[in-house]
Amino acid sequence: MAKVELKQPIVDEIKELLTDAQSAVLVTYRGITVEEDTALRRELREADVTYKVYKNTMVRIAVKGTDFESLTEDLVGPTAIAVSKTDATAPARIVAKYAKDIEVLELKSGVVEGTFYDKDGIAAIASVPSRDELLSKLLGSIQSPVANFARVIKQIAEKGDEAAAE
Repeated sequence: MAKVELKQPIVDEIKELLTDAQSAVLVTYRGITVEEDTALRRELREADVTYKVYKNTMVRIAVKGTDFESLTEDLVGPTAIAVSKTDATAPARIVAKYAKDIEVLELKSGVVEGTFYDKDGIAAIASVPSRDELLSKLLGSIQSPVANFARVIKQIAEKGDEAAAE
């Protein structure tokens, strides 16, 4: 069996992983402890993010001709890839959270919704709250004026009742 035939299933797996993905983030992980890695992987899994380590060559072949092709420049050294099909900011956000405490863990670059971001750009993406957080903040800001208006109307009505009772 030729080497190409052995490598093709891995390339296909990577292509399948990236199909319909909202984001993919490259991570340097050299020197991370087993405990730290386990905690990181658990949180990524809970957020429905796939986190895997592949040979850089395999990833280069798999991303050729896709939105993720711009990642090839950063495929040097030990690199893991975190991919999400549901929440575009989750991979960057979670890895960045762990990178604050783990010096050796580092965001390299990423593609979020078809746009390439370098190290600084992906760090900025990591600071964006999740979709659910943004929606709850939006609903809170919409609800606040309505609630205040209802309180004012109630107070006016109560004052009207007091004046009528006198």
